[in-house]
Amino acid sequence: MSIRRMMKFRGGMAVAGTTAVVLMLAGCGGSDDKPKSPQASSAAQGQSGNSQTPGSSGSRSAVPVEVIATVKGPSSIVLNINSAVREAGNFVTVSGQIKNDGAEAYVETAAWRGDERTASAASVAGATLVDKQGKKRYYVLRDTEGRCSCTIGITRIGPGESIPFFAQFPAPPTSANEVDFTIPTFATATIKISG
Repeated sequence: MSIRRMMKFRGGMAVAGTTAVVLMLAGCGGSDDKPKSPQASSAAQGQSGNSQTPGSSGSRSAVPVEVIATVKGPSSIVLNINSAVREAGNFVTVSGQIKNDGAEAYVETAAWRGDERTASAASVAGATLVDKQGKKRYYVLRDTEGRCSCTIGITRIGPGESIPFFAQFPAPPTSANEVDFTIPTFATATIKISG
């Protein structure tokens, strides 16, 4: 076989192989014209306002409707607690909003991480749950690198701004349905655990 024929043959094989790959990939792709039903249902769930995913960045202006406790903090800072839920895996997630009702930005958030030095600066890692009946205090869960299982990165709250927060704790016994929740510099709130 001459070199010219061999080049034509190899070139044709390359084109045929490329065409087969393109057709195969086109057959695997789906149409983006219609949303899939699981996506539609999760969007509807997100609009219900009842679920808040801990740790999600979410919109800072969206405020959940139900407030189970409200306590005052320093300056014009207010802590609204929206839920305390007993989760599978034997932990409790407390979530809510920290709101600045003042006319100036609030930047003194370092105390909220507590006295314990962790890998979670600018966080609510200093939060605690107290089971008064069982006489036991619960601290925010940490991972193996010392990072809290809580909201991090709270360095500034603008005037009129609300920032969502969450903190996860080991679950008290199921008999302890009412606990005291505290973040340093805030008053203590007595809250009920659901779930």
